[in-house]
Amino acid sequence: MKNKIAVYCSASFEIDPKFNKVAREFVRAASLRGYGIVTGGTVKGTMGEVSDELHACGGYHLGVIPRFMEQYVYPDLSEVIWTDTMSERKTLLRKDTCAVVALPGGVGTLDEVIEVLALVHLKQYFGRIFLLNHDGFYEPLRRLLQHYVDMKMMSEATMEKVVFADTPQDIIDALEK
Repeated sequence: MKNKIAVYCSASFEIDPKFNKVAREFVRAASLRGYGIVTGGTVKGTMGEVSDELHACGGYHLGVIPRFMEQYVYPDLSEVIWTDTMSERKTLLRKDTCAVVALPGGVGTLDEVIEVLALVHLKQYFGRIFLLNHDGFYEPLRRLLQHYVDMKMMSEATMEKVVFADTPQDIIDALEK
């Protein structure tokens, strides 16, 4: 395994299937290039799709799961780390990763993205940040972050740490550089 990538994604079953399809494409491509994938490790929504794809392609999949979500654990994870809190989960999702990749997701994904962006700014996380901007999903966030830069609430240097990628291949290509 080259390195590990933390993948943030939706746990909703109600999202447009196009987002699950692109999630599967990304984790398959990353796994086939030797990257291990770290997720929340459940069967729910896109996270379950990611788990299924990793299992199908034989990729390494570390699941970090709070004990209160035990009933949702994906049964075929390569490895499981149990936590007591969501805060602990977020810390362990990032631990020893070369990058975080946010697939289209909900408020939990947004929380994870903002936290890691703050940690990059504070020089507490040194991996790369990718947002899979499939079908323009992250355009509103890009505009908001640019607004923060324009208002001098965030530095341009911090903004430059975030890569808005249109396709899974764009992320893979950037990781390989």
